[in-house]
Amino acid sequence: MGIVVVEVCDGNAITTVNIEEIIEAEFPEVAVLMNECLSFCGLCRVKPYALVNNKRVFGNTPEDCLAKIKEAIKEELAVYQ
Repeated sequence: MGIVVVEVCDGNAITTVNIEEIIEAEFPEVAVLMNECLSFCGLCRVKPYALVNNKRVFGNTPEDCLAKIKEAIKEELAVYQ
């Protein structure tokens, strides 16, 4: 398990990009967990989102969300440097 955890609902629009492969290849210290549901009912239908160490990160498109997830990961990793 990584020091940063990214959780993704498998019904979310962010899954149109291979977020698990992209994030874990770029950030080996990050674990991406695909969940059936993250209990934010209806949110995954409205906007792509993920939880980065339990903080919600949103984007208007999957690509926008992925960029914001990467920024949130960098902020979380900065704590450990």
